[in-house]
Amino acid sequence: MTVVAEKRAERRVVANVLRGSVGNLIEWYDWYAYTAFSIYFAAAFFPKGDQTAQLLNTAAVFAVGFLMRPLGGWLLGRYADRHGRRAALTLSVTLMALGSLIIALTPSYATIGVAAPILLVLARLLQGLSVGGEYSTSATYLSEVASPRKRGFYSSFQYVTLTAGQLVALGVQIVLQQFLTKPEMTQWGWRIAFVIGATGAIIVMWLRRGMDESENFEKQKGNTQKGSLRALLKHPKECLLVVGLTLGGTVAFYTYTTYLQKFMVNTSKIDAAMVSWINFAALLVFVVLQPIAGALSDRVGRRPLLLGFGVLGTLVTVPLLSALAKTSEAFPAFLLMLGGLVIVTGYTSINAIVKAELFPTNIRALGVGLPYALTVAIFGGTAEYVALWFKQAGLESVFFYYVAGCVLISLLVYGFMRETSKDSVLDKD
Repeated sequence: MTVVAEKRAERRVVANVLRGSVGNLIEWYDWYAYTAFSIYFAAAFFPKGDQTAQLLNTAAVFAVGFLMRPLGGWLLGRYADRHGRRAALTLSVTLMALGSLIIALTPSYATIGVAAPILLVLARLLQGLSVGGEYSTSATYLSEVASPRKRGFYSSFQYVTLTAGQLVALGVQIVLQQFLTKPEMTQWGWRIAFVIGATGAIIVMWLRRGMDESENFEKQKGNTQKGSLRALLKHPKECLLVVGLTLGGTVAFYTYTTYLQKFMVNTSKIDAAMVSWINFAALLVFVVLQPIAGALSDRVGRRPLLLGFGVLGTLVTVPLLSALAKTSEAFPAFLLMLGGLVIVTGYTSINAIVKAELFPTNIRALGVGLPYALTVAIFGGTAEYVALWFKQAGLESVFFYYVAGCVLISLLVYGFMRETSKDSVLDKD
């Protein structure tokens, strides 16, 4: 291949990665808008009880949304393996748009009674279905269109855009906080965030129609085993490996990215508006770290980064969260949150490509999505609920050990797994 042809091919890769990533950003913005704005709409859907009880109810609904992720990982992963990555990505963002519209337009409990929380649950079920399929298909697509020597770098953009979605949600929250009073935010201001999300999702539906299908999928057109659960069951070791890879990472990720916002308000007693700025600044640095770590994995391998996360996550989690619980100043809180995010980068930056490198093309989206979504639903989606439950029981510090223990289990998996970058199934398709 000539230099000109190589540059043209690389530009095509970048264009496809950007199209896929923008859609991923909007999907995760919609997903995280729920947790970012729950401190404002909790009383609208669950008016009874103190603030912790209301947050516990919204956290339970957040966890319910995660229960749909395995179903989304199966249905949309199967759809992606049978009908193409582009088609599945377009379908997933359509479901997300519908869920956001329902949340934006649902009247409060005071207006329609118990129908309000029921509609909220329905919306989160749709969004959980969407996110379950988005992760697996996005991870598969980015790994397949990436240049072989830059797979770690390009696949890291899944968490760049995933976290950027959370940043945008926090940014919208910060802007609204500047122009609206707290009563206005509680009464109706939070709905603006979901209208923005639904609008963005509709735009992404159009953008994704222009994406190239991956060459790996195109080569599988005559394969009758595409998206087959029976074919997936022929890879039990790889499925169990995905579970082990994910367990500690997903608990740590959701602890440091979603729960810490409530933790700093509810436990550290830092002002909610200041907490939004702390989260925004820490996550901004976190986004920048993802492609750096992804590119590093292309040079040194995936296992060193995973091992680094496992060791530090096991040893540092308890003292870090204990220190944050006693911190009421903004800058120390920012440094502690950033410390946790730096540690979890060893997992987030490369977890998508590691899983994609385990499975053949005909079941890659299903293989990446289903065991991952099951693990996230059981452990990641419940992290916030478990944390709040321990707090309500007066045993908040037990949760810190729970997080460290989950990371330790994954560390054992990292210690015995093979180096996927040197023996990638992507190179054999």
